Amino acid sequence: MKTHFKTIVVSDIHLGTKGSKAKEIARFLKLYSCENLILNGDIIDGWQLKKSGSWKRKHTRFFNRILKMIEQDNTKVYYLRGNHDDFLDQILPLTIGNLSIQQDMIYESCGKKYFITHGDVFDSVTSHFRWIAYVGDIGYTFLLWLNRQVNYYRRKKGLPYYSLSQYVKGKVKKAVSYIDNFEEELAKFAQSKGCDGIICGHIHKAENREIDGIEYLNSGDWVETMSALAEDYDGNWQLIYYNEIDFKRKSSEEQGDDTPSKLIPREAYKIVAFKPFSQDSDFNKLL
Repeated sequence: MKTHFKTIVVSDIHLGTKGSKAKEIARFLKLYSCENLILNGDIIDGWQLKKSGSWKRKHTRFFNRILKMIEQDNTKVYYLRGNHDDFLDQILPLTIGNLSIQQDMIYESCGKKYFITHGDVFDSVTSHFRWIAYVGDIGYTFLLWLNRQVNYYRRKKGLPYYSLSQYVKGKVKKAVSYIDNFEEELAKFAQSKGCDGIICGHIHKAENREIDGIEYLNSGDWVETMSALAEDYDGNWQLIYYNEIDFKRKSSEEQGDDTPSKLIPREAYKIVAFKPFSQDSDFNKLL
């Protein structure tokens, strides 16, 4: 198993909410190192913090892990603004050492160019009907609460974790149609910008596929899916799921391997900032 990547992309951690898997993401980033870490939006949930959310010590530890990556591994960190952390609009763009906070970006690697954005600007609901988005957020929060109750009883029966929201998304026709349209629109936008691929988040649905010749990559989320995108030094992208990691095996491998990670000079690739663009442009088995 690889432990060092060229680039890792995570999104939708939603720190400040009960559903956020802050401990898990911090553990993940302690296990997997990288030269570039892209935090692709909704890292901090400002919407929930204004209402019923609360900031916990584990949420602060996540940022402590980020700082250690910067200090110890010289990792470059890019924090891209999402709709739930839109408070960042007040300081964009901002660069402090190896930390850059910006709207979106273009990432060039191994001869390919990717447009990276959280993706909310392609969502007509969050972009033009903000009050509907807030109502939807309340509904999603309730669904996550119900999901915790369902999985509490599943654990007592020795059953694995089940994502109730993913089940709902897969069954409601309008949700399926929305996701399909979202993915297709992003692919078209990447093509219009002369990019080979698009990297996003927002809809909490991890994906790595091709749409009309364009690589569509979605890092998923750290509320339910707990997934991340990782790129190796050959330019290959893969999805890593936290629940599929064998931490015991990984620990034993690290203790028996004293070979340092092979690094490639930073000159072999580059990252450039991109200016903000116009917005115009079986349930029965659970219990």
